[in-house]
Amino acid sequence: MSASRKVRHKVVADIGGRQSYTTNACRIVEKSEAPGMAVRSQPTARQVRLGIELRKMREAAGLTAREAAERVGTTSAQMSHVEAGRTGVSEERLRGMATYYACLDDALIDELVAMAAERDKGWWEEHRGTLAHAALDLAELEHRSRRLRTFQGVYIPGLLQVENYTRALMAYGVPQPSTRQLDALVAFRMRRREVLEGESPPAYEAVVHEAALRTLVADREVARQQLAFVLEQGERSGITVRVVPFDAEGFGGVGTPVLYAYGPVPRLDTVHIDVPHGPILLDAESQLARYRVFLDKALAFSLSAERSQEFIHTIMRQL
Repeated sequence: MSASRKVRHKVVADIGGRQSYTTNACRIVEKSEAPGMAVRSQPTARQVRLGIELRKMREAAGLTAREAAERVGTTSAQMSHVEAGRTGVSEERLRGMATYYACLDDALIDELVAMAAERDKGWWEEHRGTLAHAALDLAELEHRSRRLRTFQGVYIPGLLQVENYTRALMAYGVPQPSTRQLDALVAFRMRRREVLEGESPPAYEAVVHEAALRTLVADREVARQQLAFVLEQGERSGITVRVVPFDAEGFGGVGTPVLYAYGPVPRLDTVHIDVPHGPILLDAESQLARYRVFLDKALAFSLSAERSQEFIHTIMRQL
């Protein structure tokens, strides 16, 4: 028999810094078909992605879930759990599935095996139960990526925000978060910045529209602090900040905030976008290709890194 329970998400923080409130639909939790294998009621985005890649591999082989289950010695129900990220999969079974599916991409298979074997709990797990799963998934996505590209047309990118800017931005949410919620959101955002400060940080490229640089989210003093931090970060190795000015003719992408996270192999790239009802993760190749083109176009409209630094200095002097 299956049991159900409602899981409520209170705060969803997007990459621009705003927050929205949402409630997850009722989720079904079933007993595992495999002895000792627990069924996850709320798999992470990364666990779901592993299952998605296994499903794509199976579908490319022209097999139904039932046919695949028979070949690897499991049940259709258990195969469904694996492909939904609700249960894990051993290296032996995963490699067996890849063999039956005639997948010849050894690099992809090795990375999927590594994903399946992950047991380390990242710092974001400390916030499970207090912040929305979407926020934790974003932090893990950034942490696992080898390169990050983002475009922001309205707000300073989350990883380049200073605390006072983030606090003012988060406080603007509707309904307004409590002091405790606000403190948790701000602390989480500041902790996320550490991904750019580790021993092997991902390469980071941010294209920011002039509107985001000039909007006074708080007061002028905070605006100066924020721009000074963006300048400081832009001078660091591995971090590039480019500006699209108001007078860039022909640019129509201001309303499309996007984060493109590069995985260890191209097949595992992920796009994170913000929509009114909350963030969405995209992984279909057609979607990935679309946003690569979008980011390339935004970059083409932007000033060089050197001119962007000068441009930001000019805005600071005008505050």
